[in-house]
Amino acid sequence: MKTSSEWVGWAFKPWAKLLVASALWGAASLAHAQATGANEPITRLTMDDLVSTVITHNPGLLSARQARTTASAAVRSAGALPNPRLDYMDGSNAARVPAGLAGRVQGVGISQFIESSTLRQARVAGAQASETGAVHLIAATRNELVAQVQLRAYEVLLRRAETQAATEALALLEQVRERVRLRVESGEAARYEIIKADAEIISARQRLQNASLQAEQTMLWLNRLAAGRLPARWQLDAALNVVPTLPGLAQLQAQALTDNPELKLLQAEVSRAQAQLASARASRWPGLELRYQQNQEPDIVHSTLGVSVQVPLFDGREGPQAEAASELERQRARLTGRQAELQQQVLQAWRALEMARLKVEALSQGAVRESESALRVAEAAYRYGERGILDVLDAQRVLRSVRADLLVASYEWQAARIELEFLAGRYAAPM
Repeated sequence: MKTSSEWVGWAFKPWAKLLVASALWGAASLAHAQATGANEPITRLTMDDLVSTVITHNPGLLSARQARTTASAAVRSAGALPNPRLDYMDGSNAARVPAGLAGRVQGVGISQFIESSTLRQARVAGAQASETGAVHLIAATRNELVAQVQLRAYEVLLRRAETQAATEALALLEQVRERVRLRVESGEAARYEIIKADAEIISARQRLQNASLQAEQTMLWLNRLAAGRLPARWQLDAALNVVPTLPGLAQLQAQALTDNPELKLLQAEVSRAQAQLASARASRWPGLELRYQQNQEPDIVHSTLGVSVQVPLFDGREGPQAEAASELERQRARLTGRQAELQQQVLQAWRALEMARLKVEALSQGAVRESESALRVAEAAYRYGERGILDVLDAQRVLRSVRADLLVASYEWQAARIELEFLAGRYAAPM
């Protein structure tokens, strides 16, 4: 399973570029909100509220939606019929022999290119495949965006929980230091114990500051995805340790093959490559041109009707056909390879989900309880003078470490669940 930083920085798809560009869109509005909203009340948002706000205002998703409008216009352009051409000529005729008549000469002509129906159908099919790809691009962008928002939202919960744990640890260490100070001043404990307690307090303050800053940075990222439209102060109504139930592995793998928008986008690319190959083959005989022309001289009128056909004598369009055939094979290989890779990714994410779940169960049911018991024993022994302050501080450090591991394991559980739903395309449908 990828780490959270690698997962968020995923850039193997075209829509990921849109999301990276959108991260810079809301910086100015966010800075203004932070400067003016310090006294504003805290707005409570559910996960659905957060996702809906980001989807509504994200510039990358808006750009993908506009690309579909462009692709729809391209379909109309591909199906348009060629316009007729009108020619007009005007001049004079000078007599050079006695029998000749001088006078005005006029000519009118009209021509119409009749395109091959096979060529036109192939061009329209290619434009329609591009439009279908634009639709799947929107779904893929939404799928990626919702997954990123949820992952970052749970990271906010993780950093907030770490901040709360660091605050409680700091308060506990300050109480311990006060007791140590009294014992040192009364001569019951050595001077190094107060020094050790002070060092632990300094470390706890650094952990508190780091967790708080990381939470703010994550919220900043979310606001950038929302183009600065999130409230100046907001709090997420969600729980880090509540993981929704997922279908079985076989069902998720089947959903990935049928609903993953990236696969649908690749399938649209295959269809577009097929249309390009058909167009290259049909371009050998692009069509014919009908012409009618009438020239009027002082004593005679000429009327002609003709047809013009391009004969593939020197250029049989072998080059464009070979290029289109090669591109078709390349797109098919991409689709087949991605299908196999996607199955392995689902399996890997499922195993990561199981590992995180087992880790959460082991920490919450065993390690945390044992560490709490060890701390109580160390504190009781310290009160009766059987152990020193170092034993108490070590027991507190072990408990903090176990609780921190539990928080991280809960976040990894959520991250694996989000990745599975992302791979299965469960975020691609409009909300």
